[in-house]
Parts: sequence; C-alpha cells; structure tokens
Amino acid sequence: MNIDLRGQTALITGASGQLGRVMARTLALCGADIVIHYNQNELKAAELQAEIEGIGSRAVIVQADVTKADEVTAMKERALGLTGAVDIVVANAVVQYKWTSVLDQPMEDYISQFESCVLQSVLLAKAFLPDMVKRKKGRVIGINTECSMQNFPSQSAYVSGKRGMDGLYRVLAKEVGEHQVTVNQVAPGWTISDKDRENLTERQESYESNVPLKRRGTDQEIANVVAFLASDLASFITGAFIPVNGGNVMPTI
Repeated sequence: MNIDLRGQTALITGASGQLGRVMARTLALCGADIVIHYNQNELKAAELQAEIEGIGSRAVIVQADVTKADEVTAMKERALGLTGAVDIVVANAVVQYKWTSVLDQPMEDYISQFESCVLQSVLLAKAFLPDMVKRKKGRVIGINTECSMQNFPSQSAYVSGKRGMDGLYRVLAKEVGEHQVTVNQVAPGWTISDKDRENLTERQESYESNVPLKRRGTDQEIANVVAFLASDLASFITGAFIPVNGGNVMPTI
C-alpha cells in the first residue's frame, strides 16, 4: 500500500523549521499540495517552496503569528483563497525558550508555551475545522512530545503547554468525529535533524542507552507517521497520542 495524498492540500505551521520542512517535503512526495506557514524565516520558507514545486506539487507561503486570532484568520483566508480547501492541518510551530526550574522560570515562558501549544491549536481548529466538518473530510495532526510523559526537571513550561494541548486534542477528536474528521497527535523523542547532521551531534549516548531501539529517531521517521495519519490508511484512527521515540516512553493503557 502506498500513501496517496494527491488532490489534497496540507497546511504545516512552522514549516520552515527543522522538523516542519521534512513534514512538508514528505507530504508533497505523497502528492499533496502544501501551504507553508512561517512566522519570521521567510527565506527558508521560499527555499522550501521552490523545493516542493520541484517535486511537482503546488506550494504557497503564508505568514502569521499563530498565537494571534486575527493573523490565523488572515492566514486561513489566504490559504483558502489560493488553494480552495485545506484538507490536512499539522500544528507543528512552537516557541523556543530556556529550560530551568519552576522557581526560576519566568512567567512569560509559561504564557508563551500556552499560547504556542494550546492557543495555536484552538485558533487553527476555529479557522479550519468548520470547513472540514461541512465537507465531512479532514485531518488535524498535532506535534506533541515525549517530554509530556516524562515530566523531567526544568521542563515545566514545555510540559504544561503540551499537556494542555493533549487535552484539547482529545476533546476535539470526540467533538468532530461524527463528521469524519480525525484529530491525532504525534509525540517525537529527541529527534535527529539537519542541525544535528551539520554539527555532527547525531549520537547522544546518554539518551540512546535508555531507548529500547538504542538510537535516536530521525526527522524523516516523524514525518512518515504524520503522512500516515494524514492518509486514508488512518481513516479509523482518532484521538490517538502516538509516541515516535523508539520505545523510550510507553503510554499505559
């Protein structure tokens, strides 16, 4: 069986980033047209657009701060104006910050994580789900993290944001399931990206030693699961939280 996304359009937030660009490229290779979202890195977005068009898919660029309602609405209108419909939404963008203890973490970091994890997901749902519900067709995929199951020291803001995102996605899955719209999450572990390849930091033995598969996953392996969830092969999967971390963290039943 092949993953066939021909005739569909996918929006990936944070598509110009390390993981986002691999997701965009992978969905394009499966035949999807791509809406490339970026916030600040227009150059990387333009480079990705050229790459995807070279694959043979259509690609358009949209800019927005996905934590701002008016900007998400404008992004939706531009995306729909250019493509006619968005069938797949991948919520990948996240704000970066310094990890430290709860006592030392600035309140601004908790706010930014809530905005980028929870509020982004709410705004994307309000913008794109009504059309999916009307057409009785759609895929919403959130990029979570294994950290939300580990609760390690210094990760409180990140874990709080991703835990909130998890709750929202589970509720959404139940609310829109009857309309044949699926809502799922992919939870990567510590993933190898182009940055690691450039810096020769792919190997992290202290981390790998605890992973049953004894290695780190790759950005392509994360993108492969996103492509699966976006496809008809996953048509009866919704409300799922899927770790892609070599078994480093295993959810209980």
